[in-house]
Amino acid sequence: MGELLKVENLNVYYGSIHAIKDLSLTVNEGEIVTMIGANGAGKTTTMHAISGLLKPRSGSITYDGHLISRMDAYKIVTLGLAQCPEGRRVFSGLTVHENLELGAYSRKDSKAAVEDDFNMVFELLPRLKERRNQLAGTLSGGEQQMLAMGRALMSKPRMLLLDEPSMGLSPLLVKEIFRTIKRVNENGVTVLLVEQNAKMALNIANRGYVIETGSITMEGKASDLADDPKVKQAYLGGAA
Repeated sequence: MGELLKVENLNVYYGSIHAIKDLSLTVNEGEIVTMIGANGAGKTTTMHAISGLLKPRSGSITYDGHLISRMDAYKIVTLGLAQCPEGRRVFSGLTVHENLELGAYSRKDSKAAVEDDFNMVFELLPRLKERRNQLAGTLSGGEQQMLAMGRALMSKPRMLLLDEPSMGLSPLLVKEIFRTIKRVNENGVTVLLVEQNAKMALNIANRGYVIETGSITMEGKASDLADDPKVKQAYLGGAA
């Protein structure tokens, strides 16, 4: 597996606040890599820097051989890197189908190719097909999360950034969301996952990073991190 994303010595500030401090990570093609950490640790800030929503003070971000650290977010999407944001953020006044159409807005390929991806999304997320003409704002939280993922997939990404996909969902829906992430990855999409549910995230990931106060403090195989006493105590409720 070749290296698809490389973040080196990233520093991000909010005014005078140093939010991300010399952070480095890599994601290889075909992997699921997760970042775990407490609220306010810098996970979402890192994701926003990668997707172009925040510009770093220093450091570099390289995706598929392209230096994207200073690139506009809409241009990054055209390279095949899409973000599914925290809090879902669907367009509530538009239908499911219209939300998915917006995901394909930046594509330059044929209508037939876009239609093929509609079918792919509906196969992965059959509940969206059932509700394709329903207003997004009337969907349940879990359905809105699936729609946000489907919309991101309509941009035809090689890599998907997922920010807290299980937030606010019932345990049953959390399991369904994680099964979907696994299926998306099996369909050839590389995934960088930020998730409060560290146990579930480490269960599906190949590798993981622990971020604390803007810095990476641990990294390794997901199974090794799940077995580490410090990770268990801090993020897995001390589970054996």
